Amino acid sequence: MFETLSDRLTSVFSSLRSKGRLSDADIDATCREIRIALLEADVSLAVVKDFVARIKERARGAEVSQALNPAQQVVKIVNDELIEILGGETRRLRYAKTPPTVIMLAGLQGSGKTTLAGKLAKWLRDQGHAPLLVACDLQRPNAVQQLSVVAERAEVAVYAPEPGNGVGDPVAVARQSIDHARRQQHDVVIVDTAGRLGIDQELMKQAADIRDAISPDEVLFVVDAMIGQDAVSTAQAFMDGVGFDGVVLTKLDGDARGGAALSVRHVTGRPIMFASTGEKLADFDAFHPDRMAGRILDMGDILTLIEQAQKTFDEEQAAKMAEKLVAGDGFTLDDFLEQMMMVRKMGPIKNLLGMMPGMGQMRDQLNQVDDRDLDRIAAIIRSMTPGERQEPKLINGSRRARIAKGSGVSVTEVSGLVVRFFEAQKMMKRMSQGMGIPGLPGGRNKAQKAQKAKKGRRVSGDPRKAGQPKSGAGAGAGAEETAQPRGGALGNLQLPPGFDPSKFKLPGQ
Repeated sequence: MFETLSDRLTSVFSSLRSKGRLSDADIDATCREIRIALLEADVSLAVVKDFVARIKERARGAEVSQALNPAQQVVKIVNDELIEILGGETRRLRYAKTPPTVIMLAGLQGSGKTTLAGKLAKWLRDQGHAPLLVACDLQRPNAVQQLSVVAERAEVAVYAPEPGNGVGDPVAVARQSIDHARRQQHDVVIVDTAGRLGIDQELMKQAADIRDAISPDEVLFVVDAMIGQDAVSTAQAFMDGVGFDGVVLTKLDGDARGGAALSVRHVTGRPIMFASTGEKLADFDAFHPDRMAGRILDMGDILTLIEQAQKTFDEEQAAKMAEKLVAGDGFTLDDFLEQMMMVRKMGPIKNLLGMMPGMGQMRDQLNQVDDRDLDRIAAIIRSMTPGERQEPKLINGSRRARIAKGSGVSVTEVSGLVVRFFEAQKMMKRMSQGMGIPGLPGGRNKAQKAQKAKKGRRVSGDPRKAGQPKSGAGAGAGAEETAQPRGGALGNLQLPPGFDPSKFKLPGQ
């Protein structure tokens, strides 16, 4: 969503890297480009003015004038201000001292409240809670049925005593759900309320009545990040009519310019607490202002990448795989397939690579990444016999033809996979030996010691050492008697009989 804004800001900062000192004209030009980039991203004009004014004030201060690298200091200032405008620190859910914790969702129709209720419930369940979804949207056709389906997919309970479709009292359902949650020992209640196509008095009154009936611990305003400036006006209307404690952004994976995310918090004064980044129930997480600012400025989001890996990879399984990687030869195609499927569970490869710093400059290459390539590799490996996966050297020409036919690919693709696997296996073996670098585990020092122990003591080719005894415990008691004289600079070289150096006319004689 922030690709356009990220590209513009990156180009602005790249023009500053060649400058050793920033003049007032440089700062004005930079702030002007930042203002244009934010306005093109559909950020509210009032937000842009405050944002650019703070950047200009700090850029002209001592922190840039005394900086060793003014361009990097300006980037830091913009990063700090982006974090501040996005909320500063990550806002966590407030849980009730006495369960259940009641969370009420509010927003316009079509913003994704019902789907988000399921995502939030799954997120809470993964953290060890027992959430209950409550169907209080009794106006929209099939809203109750949709929430029931979402709850089943999220593997959480749902409270839906009324059929909906215009039948039932949502305020009564919300009030009864609290007692039901206590009886069924649910520690979190998520109330899905009705929305409208626009702001009206009936919507506001119903939301306010539900709020008064259940006294929620958190009221979350769900806003579609793709509706641009209208998100700000809608948020302000809900803030005045009902009030809310936090914002949830949906559809962050869309192609909109993303100005709503930078505007809602500044206008309403309420933090962004969660973000939905896809259609799957797992595409949901807490909103981290510092990480989002890093993505916008193409600094990457390594922390989120690590968290996703920790959720996907089992520690015990990872330890076993590490032992195989160290062994080198013990890594098989079965292990390769297992690791690839784990990476596949983390999400689209394009999104994972996009979290790496500097990947915004390779967006064209990232757009060419296709997850179906991994599916083809998996099909090739699954078309092999267990013996072929354990020992790929068995795969000859006829076997490759059979595997290609079974996986629906060409023989060339099968051959390429096998060749790349052997190369990766060799690389892992080299890594397990420390790449021949002294000091690394299995490095050169260890390898040389093992080689010496295997081959025994080597005889030196230096004539000065040829007649010397062994040192240490291996030297005998008569070592001094058998030792030969050193013979000066020529070592133990014996001169021929009758040799007279005086016969040579040396320089200076």
